[in-house]
Amino acid sequence: SCLQTSLSIWGWGSLGLVLFLVTFGPFAIFYFAFYILCFVGGGFVVTLLFGKSNSEKYLEQCEHSFLPCTSVGIPKCIEEMKREARPIKIDRRLTGANIIDEPLQQVIQFSLRDYVQYWYYTLSDDESFLLEIRQALQYALVQFSARSKETDWQPYFTTRLVDDFGTHLRVFRKAQQRIAEKGNQMKDQAEELVDTFFEVEVEMEKEVCRDLVCTSPKDEEGFLRDLCEVLLYILLPPGDFQNKIMRYFVREILSRGILLPLINQLSDPDYINQYVIWMIRDSNCNYEAFMNIIKLSDNIGELEAVKDKASEELQYLRSLDTAGDDINTIKNQINSLLYVIKVCDSRIQRLQSGKEIDTVKLAANFGKLCTVPLDHILVDNVALQFFMDYMQQTGGQAHLFFWMTVEGYRVTAQQQLEVLQSRQKDGKHQTNQTKGLLRAAAFGVYEQYLSEKASPRVNIDDNLVAKLAETLNHEDPTPEIFDDIQRKVYELMLRDERFYPSFKQNVLYVRMLAELDMLKDPSFRGSDDGEGESFNGSPTSSINLSLDDLSNVPTDETVQLHAYISDTGVCNDHGKTYALYAITVHRRNANSEEMWKTYRRYSDFHDFHMRITEQFENLANILKLPGKKTFNNMDREFLEKRKKDLNAYLQLLLNPEMMKASPALAHYVYDFLENKAYSKGKGDFARKMDTFVNPLRNSMRNVSNAVKSIPDSLAEGMTKMSDNMGKMSERLGQDIKQSFFKVPPLMQKTYSDPDHCRVAAPIDDNVDDNIPLRVMLLLMDEVFDLKERNQWLRRNIKNLLQQLIRATYGDTINRKIVDHVDWMTSPEQVADAVKRFRDAFWPNGILAESVPRRDKAIRMRTRVAGKTKLLEVMPDELKHIIGAETTRKGILRVFEMFQHSQLNKRMVYVFLERFLETLFPQNKFPELFHKLHSRSKQMQRYKQRLHSTQAPSLQK
Repeated sequence: SCLQTSLSIWGWGSLGLVLFLVTFGPFAIFYFAFYILCFVGGGFVVTLLFGKSNSEKYLEQCEHSFLPCTSVGIPKCIEEMKREARPIKIDRRLTGANIIDEPLQQVIQFSLRDYVQYWYYTLSDDESFLLEIRQALQYALVQFSARSKETDWQPYFTTRLVDDFGTHLRVFRKAQQRIAEKGNQMKDQAEELVDTFFEVEVEMEKEVCRDLVCTSPKDEEGFLRDLCEVLLYILLPPGDFQNKIMRYFVREILSRGILLPLINQLSDPDYINQYVIWMIRDSNCNYEAFMNIIKLSDNIGELEAVKDKASEELQYLRSLDTAGDDINTIKNQINSLLYVIKVCDSRIQRLQSGKEIDTVKLAANFGKLCTVPLDHILVDNVALQFFMDYMQQTGGQAHLFFWMTVEGYRVTAQQQLEVLQSRQKDGKHQTNQTKGLLRAAAFGVYEQYLSEKASPRVNIDDNLVAKLAETLNHEDPTPEIFDDIQRKVYELMLRDERFYPSFKQNVLYVRMLAELDMLKDPSFRGSDDGEGESFNGSPTSSINLSLDDLSNVPTDETVQLHAYISDTGVCNDHGKTYALYAITVHRRNANSEEMWKTYRRYSDFHDFHMRITEQFENLANILKLPGKKTFNNMDREFLEKRKKDLNAYLQLLLNPEMMKASPALAHYVYDFLENKAYSKGKGDFARKMDTFVNPLRNSMRNVSNAVKSIPDSLAEGMTKMSDNMGKMSERLGQDIKQSFFKVPPLMQKTYSDPDHCRVAAPIDDNVDDNIPLRVMLLLMDEVFDLKERNQWLRRNIKNLLQQLIRATYGDTINRKIVDHVDWMTSPEQVADAVKRFRDAFWPNGILAESVPRRDKAIRMRTRVAGKTKLLEVMPDELKHIIGAETTRKGILRVFEMFQHSQLNKRMVYVFLERFLETLFPQNKFPELFHKLHSRSKQMQRYKQRLHSTQAPSLQK
């Protein structure tokens, strides 16, 4: 039925449609649709017009019935906005010091102008937002200034800052040692050094590692944002801090506009190198120091940069059209440049081939080494430590320590007897007490080294020991009581094959020569690159020839050499005044005659004299050089007298009989009188000995003065000395006690220095209270690695520093340092720092453009220049104390530490963290920094390693 119904509907519908089309045609559908659209549109228009009219009538009725009057606030607000902006009054007081507030206000103004205003004015002319930002910055600065005035900065500058630098240097040194132990040449050394550095840091710090902040720019920016937000929370009022928009603006200005560029600049190695050169700009570059840097460089980039510059200068010199005297100067310059290029090529080839040479082993195998007499070794600080290490290895340390103790006893006894004589002259009698103390001291030496109970015991003639015991029991002790036995011990160390003779064949002897700077260029042959390479020195330097070598030099007996000093003068070279002697030289032979003038200083004569007397011992009793004079040595009368004495010295030296007796002497004489700069050779060592011995004598005089002025303290010290040799009164001073009285330990004393710890622990007894001594000893420990060497050297250095500080500043040094810190934090100095910051970022009031990165070659040459300057300014006295090689390695280690921007950033951030911890001690900044650095990858690895090592022990 349903199917029939649907069919009927479709059928009727189709029939109706067909009839409609037949009746009205095919266009009837369009007409129908048009009619319907017009009907709907007309109805909408009528409804709209009717509704509008009714609405207007209704609003008119409401206006006159219950609608309130319009408020006057809106018109007034519009009128106020149309008025001109009134000048904003700003309180310019920030720190209470006008000299600081003025440049600070300029910094704020420049910051807002260059970081906010340039884009804000494109959005709005309303300055209220800028005013709020400025007031927020000023309020923060006021709070910062008030807090800094309440802070004691002396511990920060004298302790924490130095400790952090020492820790940074220790981490770098440990990282270098770890890389050297690995010996991995495949990986990039710079990248490996950075990774290893942060590995050592986390092992030392235990709870924090800054690898992400220093190596990832994204994490660095996040760290600075978080840090600035914490500072704003501390410094801003709560209402301003809750204003997120303003807080974010200030945070970005501080973190990305000021702190980040400043940190990047301070950690840039090229900036540091330029700053180092600027600081020591007054010193002239030394050719020998420059060549040493080239020969020691392990950076191919440095060598290539120097080589390119030398080639450029070489082309320029060859293009010059010169004649006359200038041509000789040009030739010398060309030869020097060719030598520099040759050394650079040789060094580059060696580094590229990976065939680095151990100069100590090479020198040991070379065979021709300078001989340092035992008596020189025993009085030289550097040489003695190596001999001491060797004697401990061979079991002969008791002999050496006995000799040193007797030397100290002799000095002590002489000083006491002088004091006793002076007191007797004044009518004071303490003879028995003083002699009793001397006898106790002498018995102490006897018991420790010579008695049957001594362990180890000095093996010496029993008759001498028995005679000494008899003397001690029945006679008063004298300073010379141990002289006979000491002389026998010296001869034993000198002659016995176990001691000094074997020491000269040991690698420690070669290392000693390196520290004394006495390895003089034994050029080797047969190297892979075909070039010889010397250990140090200028291209003209060479190893000192032995007497046998010189005796084979052919000499012409017909050659006659005459020389005399014709004139004297006083020269001033860069502030150094010295006398100069003009020597006129005549050389005649059968066919020709030559004459020239050469110029020498007294120090040249002295070095020449020491050289020839060392090579020809018989000359020491014949030739006598005029003595030195410390004061008034530039007087005309004195110079004339010295000229006369030096002339007599020359005539005796050039005597034909003298030359015939020592034929090899001619080589030295010709070299000294030749018209060229005198090249000092092995005679340097003798000068070093004098430089060391003279301060030692002065120290002994200081001991005498101290003893005379403190007799009661001396008596107390000698009482203690009978119980434990070498301990004196505290009032007499640790320097005297340890230099002359303290007996060296028979066994090597181990120093409690864990491999991985900070340097904030106390350094030594009686050191922490002395600020400059603590600072200098800590820096020398870390720079020159003194703790890894025997403690005798470290103790002597400590004593020397104590004497230097006491002689220079007396007992008020700590007070002076505190005053200096107060001066550093004074308004004048702070204002000067703010002005330098302002001028660096906004020179002439204009934002400084980003300085383009300098060319790599220029940066490499700057590195070479910086290293050369640092080595040049190191005083010779420091080399004499700790050794030339140790000094050179220490200085280059410090310089190398500053050549890695990531490591420099770590140091800057450590200083910043300590600064904030000192400024805000109550805000728990250490815990905050631990949280900020908690995402460190190195820290996570360290914790995993720590957990893996602890797990087995927990299971057990």
